Amino acid sequence: MNHRLSIRKLLITAMLFAVGLILPFLNMYNPAIGKALSPMHFPAFLTGMICGPWYGLLLGLTLPLFRSMTMGMPPLPTAICMAIELAAYGMVSGFIYKLSRNQKASGVWMAMIPAMLVGRIMGGLVQAVIAGVSGGQYSLGIWAASYITSTMPSVIVQLILIPLIMTATVKAGLMDLDVAR
Repeated sequence: MNHRLSIRKLLITAMLFAVGLILPFLNMYNPAIGKALSPMHFPAFLTGMICGPWYGLLLGLTLPLFRSMTMGMPPLPTAICMAIELAAYGMVSGFIYKLSRNQKASGVWMAMIPAMLVGRIMGGLVQAVIAGVSGGQYSLGIWAASYITSTMPSVIVQLILIPLIMTATVKAGLMDLDVAR
């Protein structure tokens, strides 16, 4: 890999990490809006598709944990579940986007939808393990309510805004598929 390219990917990842730290503040006075919009999901998807799956994995894994340790939100153990979920978003969307080589909205959706499914399943599995270890309760109904029903507004917003952001990034010449390798 070109040294300049890896520095560029690190800088983009760092900027998106900063966005992920700041974006949740926009809805801190109304946690229901935060749950509905899932602001930390945006940087994970974008990093995976712009910088590649490994950068997406790294950002997704570290962002919720760092934010939890420094700002107390999301609280533990929620941050652990989110870290696994966002890591899957970044990695899966990055791999699929890179393989598809389709920079249109359809390529972004082809990368995001499977990533959303894998991320939600992984997050739910971790949540089930944590509930089992701590003596809590967890079921398929709880998973569906927390990962599907309550987050449907965020899914819709993400499926609209992220392709627009990716299209604008490509049109502005800020990214080409060589960056996402």
